[in-house]
Amino acid sequence: MRLSTTLLLAASATVISAQTTYRTSSKRGLVFVPSKNTKLQYDNQVWVENGSDLTWYYNYQATPSAAYANRTQEEFEFVPMLWSTDTDFYSTVKGLIDGGRNISHVLAYNEPDGESSTGGSSIDPAAAATNWISQIEPLRELGVKVGAPAVTGSPRGFTWLEDFFNSCADQGTNCTIDFIPIHWYGDFGGLASHMGQVNGTYPNVTQWITEYALNDQPLEATQSFFNMSAEYFDRLDNVGRYSYFGSFRSDVSNVGPNAAMLTQKGELTDIGSWYLGGAATNNIPKPGKDNAASRGTATMGLVAFLSVVVGFMAL
Repeated sequence: MRLSTTLLLAASATVISAQTTYRTSSKRGLVFVPSKNTKLQYDNQVWVENGSDLTWYYNYQATPSAAYANRTQEEFEFVPMLWSTDTDFYSTVKGLIDGGRNISHVLAYNEPDGESSTGGSSIDPAAAATNWISQIEPLRELGVKVGAPAVTGSPRGFTWLEDFFNSCADQGTNCTIDFIPIHWYGDFGGLASHMGQVNGTYPNVTQWITEYALNDQPLEATQSFFNMSAEYFDRLDNVGRYSYFGSFRSDVSNVGPNAAMLTQKGELTDIGSWYLGGAATNNIPKPGKDNAASRGTATMGLVAFLSVVVGFMAL
């Protein structure tokens, strides 16, 4: 990254932090992680109340969340996800469409190169290709745009995708994608570098950043990362949508308490309020005794990506 660009983004982050209101964005969506505590169901509704800026969501499932049953697809668009080798995905999505729901996009395979212990679906590329051909490819004939498998931000993600597309070709099918999801846990320099490498490997393909956060870092650094990345995503034509990973309370966060958009009391943090298009709240997130182990799926490849700025400024 050029020094002048870094200084510009840093200055932008400082100005944003001082604002009383935050910019809005039609790209911004929700990675919905519902509260498991039935006494905390308000946590599920905060994302769609009080003039929320969010326009779409996904929940790692093929069917919409009951929490948003009173929201129309126009108000809060649902994007189904094929988590693993589900052989009913096509019929489920077609059923939603036949029932009147306007499904315009679908996601596929959450971190198939990752292990279940870190939230991955752990799928062999060849098996994923076979399932894709029967469950995803036919949806394009219905006018649905499909996202590539959402691999981790580590180097093995690129290897997995290459094997996946090769497996499609070996089975006589060109597994066509309309956009490519990106997952990243690490600093802004690593994120921008990774996006550049994705762009260099899959040029002219729209990017969706469907999971991202600066995990396990001090609050000021985490807020600066959020501000810099949001400004970056919003000004890039190549970024179609983005969804921050943090829709949960800080005391149960597996990306560190400071990355969460809710405090341990369920109050919106500054990042949470900014993400909804609101003002800073000055609510400070606190950790809990039972915070899960760090997500951190991208940090393994962070050093490598920092030295590979491929096509970054061309985005």
